[in-house]
Amino acid sequence: VQLQASGGGSVQPGGSPRLSCVASGIIFSFYDVAWYRQAPGKQRELVANFTRSGSTNYADSVKGRFTISRDNAGKTGYLEMTSLKSEDTAVYHCNVVNVVLSLEYWGQGTLVTVSS
Repeated sequence: VQLQASGGGSVQPGGSPRLSCVASGIIFSFYDVAWYRQAPGKQRELVANFTRSGSTNYADSVKGRFTISRDNAGKTGYLEMTSLKSEDTAVYHCNVVNVVLSLEYWGQGTLVTVSS
């Protein structure tokens, strides 16, 4: 199983990058997809998730600015980020989980640095 995250980099405040997470080795539609982030010196936190049933959930800090989506046929999860702030600087990790089967996998993370 592999989760390949991409799309990070250095972004100016107010920027709008899109992160992608391509899965292989799993039936992607069977899993909930989530994005977590870990800022320097802080604990990892949930940014957003998209359940296999179609529900989405966002951290209060990103509501209205970030959008999570998924393409089951393409086995890809996305995180569209807008109006970036310096406090969004973090390593963003994609995660898939199937609670029923107790299976969970993590991607390697992609760094997003918000700086002028």
